[in-house]
Amino acid sequence: MRIDAHQHFWRYTPEEYGWINDSMRALRADFLPETLAPMLATHGFDGTVAVQARQTLRETQWLLDLADRHSLIKGVVGWVPLAHPDVAESIATLAQNPRFKGIRHVVQGETDPRFLDGTAFNHGLRAVTAQGLVYDLLVLARQLPSAISVVDRHPRQIFVLNHIAKPMVHTTPSTQWREDIRELARRENVSCKFSGVVTEVPGWQWTPELLRPYFEVVLESFGPNRLLFGSDWPVCLVAASYASWYNFVEDCTARLAPVERAAILGGTATRIYKLTA
Repeated sequence: MRIDAHQHFWRYTPEEYGWINDSMRALRADFLPETLAPMLATHGFDGTVAVQARQTLRETQWLLDLADRHSLIKGVVGWVPLAHPDVAESIATLAQNPRFKGIRHVVQGETDPRFLDGTAFNHGLRAVTAQGLVYDLLVLARQLPSAISVVDRHPRQIFVLNHIAKPMVHTTPSTQWREDIRELARRENVSCKFSGVVTEVPGWQWTPELLRPYFEVVLESFGPNRLLFGSDWPVCLVAASYASWYNFVEDCTARLAPVERAAILGGTATRIYKLTA
């Protein structure tokens, strides 16, 4: 299947989405499956993986309810309170829904530099492993060393790095980011989403020439069989239309063999998230 491995749905309220500031006013609207469906169809996608945008169990259940009603949602990466003593029960209950494929916590927003080392968090991550679910790793570039450490503590867990670790994209890739990405990619249980990159460009003034070196780094590091296309719709809309982001990634993959392009544009996501039609 051709899969958009990373996008979000929400019904907008100022109280629940306070992170959407005035510069992102284009996101102050409802974004639902019926809005996304024509864009997926235009670009030949069979479906999508819907990812949490709020850290509440209520949103996770809402995403699963959407997946039950809309066949284009092949999988849901939701949120659970990983540090809660009863997290294993919460995960087991959610995993009864076959569309529940993974869990994500917004580690990029944590102020404690040792958050990923926390005993309770790691106990929760073991519960994710026990259910055979994916853990979506949302970190900033400066948090990559901690991410590598947590991956090493959980060699049986499947991880997917979100947004190439959100490096600041204003010039050529930094040496530190390249080295950390390559080190993380040495762990075969980690894959990477090429997504969310346009919104890391200051002023959102991106060009294909600016972003292509970042694609080349993650392609070289992870290879097509551990690289996933993600639109990050609707967040991408502050900097790029769905079509312009897709066209850029398609152009980046043009030199690859058809089987490699197919992996990045859906095959890898289908395998890792265990997606079915």
